[in-house]
Amino acid sequence: MCCKQAIGWRWTAVRVRLNGLKGMATIDRRTDFSILRYANCWEDPLLLLNGLAIKPGDRILSIGSAGDNSFSLLTADPAQVVAVDISRTQLALIALKKAAIQQLDYPDLLGFLGFRTADNRMHLLKSLEGHLSAHDFAFWKAREKLIEAGIVHAGKFERYFQLFSRKVLPWIHRKSTVERLLAPKPAIEQEIFYNRRWNTWRWRLLFKLFFSRLVMGQLGRDPEFMREVDVHVGKTIFEQAQEHLRSPLAQKNFMLRYNLTGDFGELLPHYLLPENYAIIRQRIDRLMLCEGYAEQAIRRYGTFQRMNLSNIFEYMNMDTFAYTAAALIAGLAPCGRMAYWNLLVPRYVSHLANIPLTRLEQLSETLKAADRGFYYRDFIVEEKND
Repeated sequence: MCCKQAIGWRWTAVRVRLNGLKGMATIDRRTDFSILRYANCWEDPLLLLNGLAIKPGDRILSIGSAGDNSFSLLTADPAQVVAVDISRTQLALIALKKAAIQQLDYPDLLGFLGFRTADNRMHLLKSLEGHLSAHDFAFWKAREKLIEAGIVHAGKFERYFQLFSRKVLPWIHRKSTVERLLAPKPAIEQEIFYNRRWNTWRWRLLFKLFFSRLVMGQLGRDPEFMREVDVHVGKTIFEQAQEHLRSPLAQKNFMLRYNLTGDFGELLPHYLLPENYAIIRQRIDRLMLCEGYAEQAIRRYGTFQRMNLSNIFEYMNMDTFAYTAAALIAGLAPCGRMAYWNLLVPRYVSHLANIPLTRLEQLSETLKAADRGFYYRDFIVEEKND
């Protein structure tokens, strides 16, 4: 009986591994990773910094995306941050930002990236030539229009928000109404303004249509990333947005300002705040870039004490999720922590069978309540058992 049970467990593990590899290959085959999907990270780095509780000398595995949150993790004084991504284009963006942080003074950095106006962006790119690989410099030199427009506005997801703010939102609210929503005010006044002035039938209707599964899949993310979704997308995101827009947290949220105006205004992401930029610039050489899957980075770099996993799990079927989670846990040091988000698909590593991981529920819920990435349903911090 025990022999049969052991054989059954081994076969299950083999099946999960094979199906997991097949699932990743399917994503690779069906998704175009040559385009720039994200020019910014749309996840709140403060949740990562507070949830992961990074100690000086820790080694961190971080999903690359646009690089912003990997830069932010350097403020916690880790020994190394490995930014991993399957997209060579996203890694080229991170390399560009890294070189710009290293070489440009602060005003030029903000202008070059697109947070402030500038008319010399191609000149600034040329000045970075010796600090980029030949591939990355040629890649960006060939995309002059993206550089000239400010690279932080060039991703598919950013264009999706620009379309909403410039073509859809004007049918709902005037610019002055948008500014009144985002203006500083007491909590009770924020809620009253949302309920009485903002939450119109047009807002509810057009928001849910624009952020529907079909429109978001085609214009914002990718249809392949929505394969595991089985909820009403527009309604779910609307409910998350409504809770946030009623709160004073909306007033200084750089992500929300971009969502509603197509620009960051005077607001900056965490890694570019002056006090953080200075620290990150000093530690920028601790950031390594790795092309591939997160588990491949573990094989290359070894064990990590902390992991920022973005929302990678919700793109996966259950077999791929189980396979990937097991590989990541194997590369997580005892008492190490991983943090990740769920947007539309519930995925919890600690719920998988025989997983030596504990979800830190109170910490996760407390941090999620202050999440500026309001569209996410869950933020999860889990710790590996000693």
